[in-house]
Amino acid sequence: MATQRNETEDLAAQIEAIRAEMQNMTDTISRIAGKGMDRAHDKALETKASAEEAIKENPLQAIAIAAGLGLLIGILTRR
Repeated sequence: MATQRNETEDLAAQIEAIRAEMQNMTDTISRIAGKGMDRAHDKALETKASAEEAIKENPLQAIAIAAGLGLLIGILTRR
């Protein structure tokens, strides 16, 4: 009977250790994902600023590119 109790306590301790390790892994993954999202957000803002600058420097070229893309998308969606 004492052996069974010891085995049960040992199993409970192992389960608790697994729970704690899973919590640590979850925290680590959340932290890594958050950093990735921050980098993606920063990159998106940089790209937006770069695109706005290019449009200001070459407005006619930007309009021509937008019109060309619109035409291309229109042709592709009609099929």
